[in-house]
Amino acid sequence: MLRELLLAGLIMAVGLAIAGVGTYLYQWLANTQAALRYDGKTFVHSLGNVAMSFVCGPFIMLQMGWQHDRNGTLSISSALIAAFVGFGWAFITGLMFVGSYFALVA
Repeated sequence: MLRELLLAGLIMAVGLAIAGVGTYLYQWLANTQAALRYDGKTFVHSLGNVAMSFVCGPFIMLQMGWQHDRNGTLSISSALIAAFVGFGWAFITGLMFVGSYFALVA
């Protein structure tokens, strides 16, 4: 059972690493803040925003969880919900990339 937990942790770590790299790469190349969105000037631009939101979503969710409230405090409930959703999403993203890697290598 420990092997399965370590494998799940590895998959989440890969997903979160890819999400972080993708977020910073997108922000560097597009010169704009990465956000979860689906709008765009054209249909292709909208599909690009959806793809970016899917890959970079876990990292963006974790950043959203650390935003301060209006009075300058950190809400523990929003941080926990963002962490739960972000790490679950990172597992899905990591599973796609690790699965693709093993499909191409093996």
